[in-house]
Amino acid sequence: MEEQGRHCVFTFRYLCSLHLFFLYLPFNFASSYSSPLKYTPADNYLINCGSPESTLLEDGRNFKSDPESASFLSSDENILTSVHSIPNSASSPSSSLPLYLTARIFKDESIYRFLIFKPGRHWLRLYFYPLSNPTYNLNTASFSVTTDSTVLLHHFSDNDNTTLLFKEYLVNITSNKFSLKFSPVKNSIAFINAIELVSATDDLISDSASAISPAGDFNGLSDYAFEVSYRFNIGGPMITPKNDTLGRTWLFDTQFMKFPQGARNVSVNPDSIKYPEGGVTPLIASNWVYSTAYEMADPGVANTNFNLTWVMPVDSSFSYLIRMHFCDIVSKGLNELYFNVYLNGMLGISSLDLSTLASGLAVPYYKDFVVNASTILNGSLMVQVGPASIVITSLPNPILNGLEVMKISNLAGSLDGLFSSKKDPNSGPSSIQIAATVALAMAVALVLLLIIRMAWGRRRPQSWNHRRGSFSSWLLPLNASQCSFLSAKSKSSNSSFISSGIGVGRYFSLNDLREATKNFDENAVIGVGGFGKVYLGELEDGTKLAIKRGNPRSGQGINEFQTEIQMLSKLRHRHLVSLIGYCDEQSEMILVYQYMANGPLRDHLYGPNFKSNLPFCHGGKGSKFALAQHVASTTSIRARPKASFTVMSRPQTSF
Repeated sequence: MEEQGRHCVFTFRYLCSLHLFFLYLPFNFASSYSSPLKYTPADNYLINCGSPESTLLEDGRNFKSDPESASFLSSDENILTSVHSIPNSASSPSSSLPLYLTARIFKDESIYRFLIFKPGRHWLRLYFYPLSNPTYNLNTASFSVTTDSTVLLHHFSDNDNTTLLFKEYLVNITSNKFSLKFSPVKNSIAFINAIELVSATDDLISDSASAISPAGDFNGLSDYAFEVSYRFNIGGPMITPKNDTLGRTWLFDTQFMKFPQGARNVSVNPDSIKYPEGGVTPLIASNWVYSTAYEMADPGVANTNFNLTWVMPVDSSFSYLIRMHFCDIVSKGLNELYFNVYLNGMLGISSLDLSTLASGLAVPYYKDFVVNASTILNGSLMVQVGPASIVITSLPNPILNGLEVMKISNLAGSLDGLFSSKKDPNSGPSSIQIAATVALAMAVALVLLLIIRMAWGRRRPQSWNHRRGSFSSWLLPLNASQCSFLSAKSKSSNSSFISSGIGVGRYFSLNDLREATKNFDENAVIGVGGFGKVYLGELEDGTKLAIKRGNPRSGQGINEFQTEIQMLSKLRHRHLVSLIGYCDEQSEMILVYQYMANGPLRDHLYGPNFKSNLPFCHGGKGSKFALAQHVASTTSIRARPKASFTVMSRPQTSF
C-alpha cells in the first residue's frame, strides 16, 4: 500500500530532469501564451506552517506565517522547526521550495479550524518533508490526517528525504466550518509543512460520469471526496500554478507512457484554442493543456491495432475518476478524426468524433469515466486511445491532450484504507458505556455541588445579608442558570478547573469567540493590557461583548485566571463591568465581559477634569472595599450616563 502511494506523489526530482526537454519543444509557449483567466476564490487559506514570516511565492501566492494563522489552530504545543536549505537530491521547482523549509510538529491531536464563506468543492493541498530536528525525528513520525467526514491519511509516515511530498485533495464542504485534524499514533508525532484550502469552481466536477463495467451512468459524485493521483499535460511542458486558472500543477507524462517511440508530439498556438459558449471553460483546463497532444508517430499506417497507452500504479482497493481532455488540433477539416477510448482494456467510447461533439476544430472537450475497483488488476490503471477500425473514410489516428486520475473515497469516507473519520465503535467504549459514564459524572458533580453549598452556608455569618448598606447589599451572584459545572474539555492539565457551583457564568467555546471576533481580527482590538488584548465581539443575536484573551507571555497563569473568574462572577454593580463568561478550551485563558461603550473609569478620573474628581476618590482604603479594589481595577469600572464615581468611597455612602 505504501509503495503504491509513492507512485501517486508528485516527484519533483523527476520534474527537474525534464527541463532540457522543454527547451526543444517545437513551439515557443513563453512568447505566445496569454495570461490565464483570473479566478478569485471565496475561501483562500494559505499557511506556511512553522514559518515566522509570510512567504510570497514566484507564482504570486502569499502564504501566511505561523503566527498569523495561529487563530486557526487548536493545539497544546508550539513546536516549530526550520532549515536553511533542502538537499539537492530532493530539489524541486523554486516556486514551491520555500514551503518545505519550515514545519510545525504536533505531539498530541491538533486541529485547524476554518470558516467557510462559500460551501462547495474546495482544493485541500498538503505539503510534507521530514526536516531534521535535534529533539524530534520526523522520519519516524506516524500519524493520521482527517477532515470532518473524510480520512485523508491513516498511520502516514514519510521517511524519504529524497522526495518532497505534495498531497492534493478535492473535498465537498457542505457547512460554514471545516476542520483538519492531525492525530499522532501513540508515542509518535505528526508534522505539516504547508496547507492550502482554496475554493474550487462549482462546475469543476459534475454529479455524474460514465461507468465502466458495468457500463452505464455513475451518479452521486458530489457525495465523494477525491485525491488527485495524476494530472498530465499530454505531449506538452509542465504547467505550474502560475499558469493554471485554479493553481494546479500539470506534469509531463513520458514516465508512464508505454512505447513512447510510437507517439509524436503535436502543438499549436495556445491562443488558437476556441472555448465554446456554454461548454468547456478555461477553469476546467487552461489552453496550454488543449494546445498540445500526442498522436500516432505514423498516422494512417495499416496496423490499426496500435494504441497509445499509459499505465499508472494505483491502489486497487479504490475506484477512480478518470478525466480525459481532447481537442482536435491535428485535422485539416471536420469529420477526419475517429478513434476509440479504452480503460483497463474495456471500451469506453467507440469511434469518438471530436469535430461533431465539439462542433468544430481546436474546440476543447472532456469526458469523465468511473473505473470500479473490481476492474483494477495488478495494482495498475491503463488508459488507451487507438484508431477506430470500423471507420474507413479517415486516416487511423488517435489523440489525447490531457489526463487526470483521481481516487474516489470509499463507503467509509476514507481515501486511505477502510477507516472512518468517526471513532471506531470496536476500538472504544460502547454507547451504553458512554451513557453510564456521563450519568456517573453528573451524579458526582451534583454531590460535590451540594457539599460545597452546605459548607459555604455554615461558614457564612448569620448577619451577612442583613446589614444595612453592607458589602453584599450591592453584590449579587450571577444567574445560576448560566453557570456551568465544568469547563470544556482541554488536553492541558492546567487549563480546566471545577467551578465549584458558585456560579462562574456562561462557558463559551473557542469557536463561538472566534466567530464573534472574526477570528480575533486585529481590527476588533479595543484595548491592550498586561493580561492580553481585549476584542470587541458580537454574538449572533447582536449582543456585544468585550473579550479579553490572555497572552501566554503576560506572566499571569491559570491561578490568576481562575481567581478572576471566581471573584468577578460574584460581583454585580451598575458601575462595575460584569463578567459574563469565560473560555479555557485548548489552553486558552479568555474572559468575556459585558461591553460598556462609555469607556473605563480611569479615562474619567485622569482626564481633563482630574482635580475636580479627586473628592470622589477620598477615603478609598476602607476595609470593606479591599476585595473590590483588588479585583476591580479602574479599567474594570465602566462609566454609564449620569453615573457618579463613588464606587470607591466609604461603606456608609449610599448608591
